[in-house]
Amino acid sequence: VQVGSIQSRPKRDLVANITALARIGKLYALPVVLSTVNVKTGRNQPTIQQIVEVLNEVVAIDRTSINAWEDEDFVRAVKATGRKKLIMAALWTEVCLVHPALDAIKEGFEVYPVIDCVGGTSPEAHELGVQRLVQAGGKPISWVQLICELQRDWNRRKTTRGLADIRIAVESP
Repeated sequence: VQVGSIQSRPKRDLVANITALARIGKLYALPVVLSTVNVKTGRNQPTIQQIVEVLNEVVAIDRTSINAWEDEDFVRAVKATGRKKLIMAALWTEVCLVHPALDAIKEGFEVYPVIDCVGGTSPEAHELGVQRLVQAGGKPISWVQLICELQRDWNRRKTTRGLADIRIAVESP
């Protein structure tokens, strides 16, 4: 599968982190736009099972474009959320994340790439992709930083247990 092409971080960590991110989206009722590339054509594999299990109600947008922002259905779905702040993750930092993030930034979106939920085809490719996003105005974060920013206060009891469950799941996969 495509996850095997990641060389900048251990695959197990990447899968655990991206699954945590999916769970964060669900816990805090964030709108989620999920896309795949060339699954219908048979060129690529579908979304990994760990993410599908969490986001089972989200229908993936299958596209053929390398840059998700060049797919009309994808952009329409993003704009339909009504949000101007985008939390973004992807498989390859240097392509799947950087290309649509740069285009979203150009269109006035505030982009928060979740850096530990993406990987590069090499450590250098990952690092250069992150640098490019920062230079363009992207605001890199980690999934732990994101969940804490969303929670903000332990008195928000509705999500406190879910936060703890997500953290525990990543620590002991």
